[in-house]
Amino acid sequence: MRREYLNPPGLFHHPNYTRVLTVEKPSKLIYIAGQTPADDNYQPLHPGDVRAQYIAVLEGLMLQLTAAGATWDDVVFRRMYAVDVPAFLKVLNDKTLPVPWEVSRPSPSTLIGVTALANPGFLIEVEIMAVVAD
Repeated sequence: MRREYLNPPGLFHHPNYTRVLTVEKPSKLIYIAGQTPADDNYQPLHPGDVRAQYIAVLEGLMLQLTAAGATWDDVVFRRMYAVDVPAFLKVLNDKTLPVPWEVSRPSPSTLIGVTALANPGFLIEVEIMAVVAD
């Protein structure tokens, strides 16, 4: 399965995501629903701490990727929802934030500001799509 990461000339080359990622078949598509920073009882982890919640979300997504036979290297798109976009951007731009993917090849992503998530204690939610060789 061949992948091509593209950042076309004429557009800002963002350090946190790739503009275009193409994947050639044969492949299996994996869609993972929005992951929130929830415990086993669907209660918020790390109330008020967007950084800790983001790390918890990434850990939850890793469990789901593994269950589907994928890794973060297979992720081709991230959609992130944040209640407080400026606070979340501060976390995303923190160079000490551990990220599970290769920083030189981040997947395309979209960040959407929202007024609320499923639980008032959730500050962020992330859904992803991955592709693995068939």
